[in-house]
Amino acid sequence: MGKILFTGACIITMDEEKPEYFTGDLLIEGDRIAAVSERAGAIERPRAGRVIEGRDLLLMPGLVNTHGHAAMTLLRGYADDLPLQEWLEKKIWPVEENLTGDDVYWGTLLAIAEMLKGGTTTFTDMYFFMERAAEAAAEGKIRAVLSRGLIGLGEGGEKALREAADFQRNWQGAAGGRISVTYGPHAPYTCPPDFLRRVMDEADKTGSALQIHVAETAREVEECKRQYGSTPVRHLHRLGLFERRVIAAHCVHLDDEDIEILAEKKVGVAHNPGSNLKLGSGIAPAARLLDTGVTVGLGTDGASSNNNLDLLEEMRLAALLAKGKAMEPTLIPARQALQMATINGASLLGLADVGILKEGFKADLIALNLKEPQAAPLFDPPAHVVYAAAAADVRFAVVDGEMLVEEGRLTGLDMEKIIDECNRRAERLTGRSLKKP
Repeated sequence: MGKILFTGACIITMDEEKPEYFTGDLLIEGDRIAAVSERAGAIERPRAGRVIEGRDLLLMPGLVNTHGHAAMTLLRGYADDLPLQEWLEKKIWPVEENLTGDDVYWGTLLAIAEMLKGGTTTFTDMYFFMERAAEAAAEGKIRAVLSRGLIGLGEGGEKALREAADFQRNWQGAAGGRISVTYGPHAPYTCPPDFLRRVMDEADKTGSALQIHVAETAREVEECKRQYGSTPVRHLHRLGLFERRVIAAHCVHLDDEDIEILAEKKVGVAHNPGSNLKLGSGIAPAARLLDTGVTVGLGTDGASSNNNLDLLEEMRLAALLAKGKAMEPTLIPARQALQMATINGASLLGLADVGILKEGFKADLIALNLKEPQAAPLFDPPAHVVYAAAAADVRFAVVDGEMLVEEGRLTGLDMEKIIDECNRRAERLTGRSLKKP
């Protein structure tokens, strides 16, 4: 890795010490941002390195996807238009019983290709065969926070927990530090209290964070009240889960006490507006959570319930749904939506030097093409990113100082081979023939 200078670009740093946006320069040296200037042409052009003219570029931090199941790209479009429990129990779980490690490897590569091309430079994953998912993340050179999904029902829970501990030992800090490992108990309704305590004990041995689905549906909340006498949030709070760093996915159905607990215990919430809408789960109270001081990031969930991994779309949905639900257009303004997709996501994942374009921070950034019809006229760059930009606008994506997308094309992954492999595996898993383009 050498030096890369973006010069004369419109820059959104998300750094509170800088203007909201400006035309300037940014220099990358190795895996770090070496300099950011608010004046175009102020940074000396490197003698040995690359200079990218930024006149038609909008430079910003790479997007951080805080919740997903990457290899579920293999099931994209397989079981649409069903409620969550029917979708899981009758369609998804039966197919997942036949997954192999190779399936997860190729499905994860497909997800990585899609995310990088759409501007996501960090993703979170909870699934099976996570060693293969980690191999895919290492090959794709993306930043990843990975969990072996844990279900405590039946006889497989102890085996899964041993696999999670092995995965933590083998992969924490791997791929040059780009891979982080957390523990992933699936949900309160699939992880009984005794099993959750075992998971917490394992996580405590290494100080690992946990990620878990919480209060995704009204049915889940009612079942938890019936079984444990409280909401999922209060149930997990009583068990002591929130004494640790927790990424709580969804959090759609919350009452005031739930929100107070999440704020007090500093639980990070991964808001998945697209998936929650498609599965008919509801709309999470993201604006209320933010107002209460909860750190809220954005996630796509899996591509089988979304059906894309487009975090720009999730940003737009998060902002628009908050406004529409409350009939208040000032809720989640553009800059706050950008924070959810960048700084907030990095914070709740425990990534201290990601999510901001600042000297000394990791060189994880993207550049959007401003030479597109929807970018003109450009009055307000943050508002343009949230309300008008599209995944196809991503011209460059850099992770750890390495150019992974250049002029809209992947530099290190064979997309045609990945798609062919995934199509073949999807047909085998589902028993259905694909429509050929």
